[in-house]
Amino acid sequence: MLKNIFQFYFQGFKNMTIGKKLWTIIIIKLGIIFLILKLFFFPNFLNTNFKTDEERSNYIINQLTK
Repeated sequence: MLKNIFQFYFQGFKNMTIGKKLWTIIIIKLGIIFLILKLFFFPNFLNTNFKTDEERSNYIINQLTK
């Protein structure tokens, strides 16, 4: 059953013409979103501002209980 499902999707993707280009665009967009944006716009705030795990945990507890 799993082999039939795999063959179904494999043949479908193999015979695509426009779909291959669209999947390429989707993969490039996801790469941009998850790799580039995460690196530049979402730095690791806790590791850069606090040295120990205790300081990090105290900061998080204070932020959650405000």
